[in-house]
Amino acid sequence: MCRTDQSVPEPGEGNDVDSTDAVFTSLLEDSAEELYEHAPCGYLSTLMDGTIAKINTTLLDWLGLDRSRVVGRMRFTDLLTVGGKLYHETHFAPLLQMKGEVSGIAMDIKAAAGQRMPVLVTSRVKTSKDGEPLLIRTTVFDARERRAYEAELLRGRRAAEEAHRQAEADRARLQEALAVLQQSLLPAELPVIPGLEAGSYYHTASPDLLGGDFYDLFPLVGGRWAFFLGDVCGKGPQAASVTSLARYTLRAAALHDADPVTVLTTLNNVLHERYAGGEGRYCTVIFGVLEPHDGHVGVHLASGGHPSALIQRADGSADYLPTPGGLLVGVLPQAPFTTAHARLLPGDTLLLYTDGLTEARTGPGREMFGEDALRSFTAARPPSGPQALITALSGLLTSFGDGLDDDTALLALGMPASLPTPRVNT
Repeated sequence: MCRTDQSVPEPGEGNDVDSTDAVFTSLLEDSAEELYEHAPCGYLSTLMDGTIAKINTTLLDWLGLDRSRVVGRMRFTDLLTVGGKLYHETHFAPLLQMKGEVSGIAMDIKAAAGQRMPVLVTSRVKTSKDGEPLLIRTTVFDARERRAYEAELLRGRRAAEEAHRQAEADRARLQEALAVLQQSLLPAELPVIPGLEAGSYYHTASPDLLGGDFYDLFPLVGGRWAFFLGDVCGKGPQAASVTSLARYTLRAAALHDADPVTVLTTLNNVLHERYAGGEGRYCTVIFGVLEPHDGHVGVHLASGGHPSALIQRADGSADYLPTPGGLLVGVLPQAPFTTAHARLLPGDTLLLYTDGLTEARTGPGREMFGEDALRSFTAARPPSGPQALITALSGLLTSFGDGLDDDTALLALGMPASLPTPRVNT
């Protein structure tokens, strides 16, 4: 086997073992000194008063100083920035004195060319066999990349926080605009009808989306009053445009001819003609007319695929006013609509609602609330008039929590109960 004179003898060869050990010892000694002087971190040893007794080349290079100016002439704190000195005196030195070791403390040293250099400092007190402190050994790690990384993280976090704040502000402005637009699709307030009472409520499932539920109440000639309540398929701007079109079409058609079937037929023609060429848009609607008489109010209504109206009677009962067979408005060029008639007596209330109420999910099993539950709930309420019933139902909607995931509109109409004639004492 060929090898140079500097090669290490192979195990098992008959070379002198002592000579081999001497070679290893020499290499280790050279390596230890080299590692100390040119380690990837700074080393220094100081007396207990902080005077530097020994320092490696790596740290001197970082500082831009000569060994002769440092050893025996400078203290460890002389290497630190003003802030580093304050931290050393108030925290670092007291901790080192109490514990004998301090690890991984972030400081800044005065590097070459007067620049600040972030470092991590670890110090340990060397003691004698009797426990007396002799000197302090300190390791200084370059933390520039770590500090830059932390600064980048901080900038990223601040940028993310600013983006989040901006997004929340934008969302708040959008919600405000949507709320204003939503209100524009509903009457600002219901009119006052002599001898009658009316109440309404609108629940928005999401402040980030425009809903498609709508209602209205307005006068006709001859002392009559028209009312309607409907639900447009879908949400968002498209649903809002259909809602606006439906509301104004119903009002205009009613002023021309208030017959409920005629009004719904007009709306059906308008929607079908407007949206037949693209994505179909349709809605469910109940349209009706109130005609006050002495002692009662006549109700004539028609339904286009909408849930049946519910009547709460003064005697405490509650029953639906069936309107089966009515087709969705806007689906076909010609659509059948179902009519119904009723008489409201003093204390009776006619309730119209959208399916967000009956399709709400309740209980642990997330079961649908349903029409039977609505009738039972209404029958259990005292017959105190439309506004009282609306108040009770709005509380019910709130109790559904996240089980109510659709917009819900309520409209209640009725005659106040007759008040008893006061007894006059003679």
